[in-house]
Amino acid sequence: MSGTSKNDRRTRVTVLVALAANLVIAVAKAIGGVIAGSPALLSEAAHSVADSLNEVFLLAALRRSRRPADGRHPFGYGKERFFWSLLAAVGIFVMGGCFSFFQGFEALTKGTEETFGGYAAGMIVLGVALLAEGASLLRALHQLRRQGVADGLRDPALRTVVAEDGTAVLGVTLALTGMALHMATGEVVWEASASLAIGALLVYVAYRLGKDARAQLIGEAADPEAGGRIRALLQAQPEIDSVEALFTMKTGIDSALVAARVDLVPGLDSERVEEVAVRIKRSIARTVPEADQIFLDVTDRLAEEARESPAATGERGGA
Repeated sequence: MSGTSKNDRRTRVTVLVALAANLVIAVAKAIGGVIAGSPALLSEAAHSVADSLNEVFLLAALRRSRRPADGRHPFGYGKERFFWSLLAAVGIFVMGGCFSFFQGFEALTKGTEETFGGYAAGMIVLGVALLAEGASLLRALHQLRRQGVADGLRDPALRTVVAEDGTAVLGVTLALTGMALHMATGEVVWEASASLAIGALLVYVAYRLGKDARAQLIGEAADPEAGGRIRALLQAQPEIDSVEALFTMKTGIDSALVAARVDLVPGLDSERVEEVAVRIKRSIARTVPEADQIFLDVTDRLAEEARESPAATGERGGA
C-alpha cells in the first residue's frame, strides 16, 4: 500500500472518530439545551450538527477524489477534495455560525430563565462534550504529527477535522464559561455573549477554510519550493538556452500539472530534441514526485520538426 493510501486510510479513521463523537455530542447538547433553556448550549448543539454534516462531506471527498482519470476528467478527480471541503466550510458558516448568532441575539432581546437543575444538566453535558471533543482533537493531532505538519495540512480533509475539533474544544469552553457566569450572576448577557462569541469563532473558521478551498479549486500553483526545484533543473540542462515560462497547478493533494516553455540551443535535430525532452520529463518526475502531468513546449525556431514531435507537445508524466 502506498504512503498516500495509508494516509487516506488514517484520515478516514480520524474523520469517522470525529463523526461518531459529534453525533453523540449533538444529541446530548440538544437535549440538554432544551431542558436547560440555554442559548449557549443550543449554539453548541448546532455547532456539533454542522460538524457532523461536514464529516459526511469529508468522507465523500476521500472516496471520490481517488477515482482514476477518464475521458471526461483527464486530469483525475483530485480536486473533489477541495470541493467537498468548500461545502464543509459553508456548512460551518450557515448551520453553526448563523444559528449561534441567532441564539445569542434572541437571548439578549427576550431573556431566558434557567433552574439550578438546568444549569447542572448543561454543565454535565458540556463537560462530557469537552472530553469527547478533546479525544477527537488528540486523534487528529496525532495523525498530523505522524504525517508531518506540512504534509498533513496539505490535505483539506485532515485540515478541516483539526480546525473543527480545535474550534469545538474552544466553543465548549466558551459555553461553559458563559453558563457558569450566568449561574453566578443571574445575568443572561454572559451566556448570550458566549453564544455570539461561538458564532464569531465559527464564521472565522469557515472563512479561512473556504478561502483555502477556493484558492485550490480555481487553480492554485504547486508549492513554490517545488516550482523552484523544477526551474533549477530546467536551467541546469545544457540543451536548454532559456526557460521562457513555467506553470504549475495542483490537481489534487499529491498531484500537480507542470507546463514549461523552453528555448533550446541552436543546432539540435528533431531526434535529439525528442531524446532531451523525454530525459527532462523523467528528471522532473523524479525530482518532484507529485508532478504526474508534465508538458514541454519547445520554442527553438531552428527546430521546427521538434515542435511537432510527441515529446515536445507533451505526454503523461515521466514517460
